[in-house]
Amino acid sequence: MLNLLEGVRILAVEQYGAGPYGSMLLAELGAEVIKIESPAMGGDVSRSVGPYYLGDGDSQFYQTFSRNKKSVAVEIKTDSGRVTFETLVSTADAVVNNLRGDQPEKLGLTYADLKSVKPSIVCAHLSAYGRQNERAAWPGYDYLMQAEAGFMSVTGEPDAPPTRFGLSMVDFMSGAQMALGCVAAILKARETGIGCDIDVSLFDVALHQTSYPGVWAMNGGEVVGRLPRGAHPSIAPSQTVRTRDGWGLLMCQTPKFWDAFCELAGARDLAADERFATIPARRKNLAALTDEIDRICSRRTTQEWLELLGGKVPFAPVLDLKAALDNPYVAAIGMREAVAHPDAHEGRLDMLRAPIIVNGKRSTGRRAPKLGEHTDQFNGSGKP
Repeated sequence: MLNLLEGVRILAVEQYGAGPYGSMLLAELGAEVIKIESPAMGGDVSRSVGPYYLGDGDSQFYQTFSRNKKSVAVEIKTDSGRVTFETLVSTADAVVNNLRGDQPEKLGLTYADLKSVKPSIVCAHLSAYGRQNERAAWPGYDYLMQAEAGFMSVTGEPDAPPTRFGLSMVDFMSGAQMALGCVAAILKARETGIGCDIDVSLFDVALHQTSYPGVWAMNGGEVVGRLPRGAHPSIAPSQTVRTRDGWGLLMCQTPKFWDAFCELAGARDLAADERFATIPARRKNLAALTDEIDRICSRRTTQEWLELLGGKVPFAPVLDLKAALDNPYVAAIGMREAVAHPDAHEGRLDMLRAPIIVNGKRSTGRRAPKLGEHTDQFNGSGKP
């Protein structure tokens, strides 16, 4: 692990994806993240999410979100469990959770509940819709946010049904926002000695991620819809293109890249065509441009285009997930690693490494903990 957050202790009352993803980012940066898990409930529900299991109470899904953490089995709803929990709180910098919005107060996880235990404690809450509005008690998940925040109206082909992202990006972005807010609050608490509540919701993050199309829509501009080939709403060509053996993604985001593409592709006639002379003209004549680009790109394979354009014009092959992970470039940059796991095939589990590089080095990881694996490491003082 990287040691940027060494000496920071985080207690995580978390389940499933968004919260565990955010606290895992903190763990990969060196924080000590302790999962507070209910043994009666079988711990984090993600332990039972299949279809790929690693013995009882463990799965590849769970491993994906809880690497580098510790696990303490304690029932915080019981009197004795509450004593144990508050003892740990007294040694921690933050308590994070991703419970339904009405639950932190019921479980005593807010700053108002914990400031008497430690005035500098930071309480970070990640919920579906927030804690102080009419939807506080609503359950919610990533896909729902993609639907209501407008993501599905801009994803996929124009004549297809509303389409969600293939990955749970709202969960991941919300977890990252929680981690950022948590670190910022800890820095302030260490300066002032006073903690606070931090709130992040899936809905707020999803809406925020509508970004410039959202600003356009709020200010009377065109409401962005779905364009063929996943094309950019204002710049062309910036879309998938047909190659001789599959698909590529071409992004001529500036005139320089458009000129370079036409030169390298042997398509000077396109550069001279008035329909494609400027970015607005190319966007206006997108259908005709797509036909011309397909005609040209169908002459070579995807790999041949990558070799021709790589480093000169933004271009990428469209790969399936297995091919993406087996890409030699992924190995070259060290984004994969084998983590020791006693119940995995041959005692090792292939995982993805943290995307943050510090002084040229990536974090190395360890497997996610068994339920209660570290309970006995903490004595009455809450210290190992």
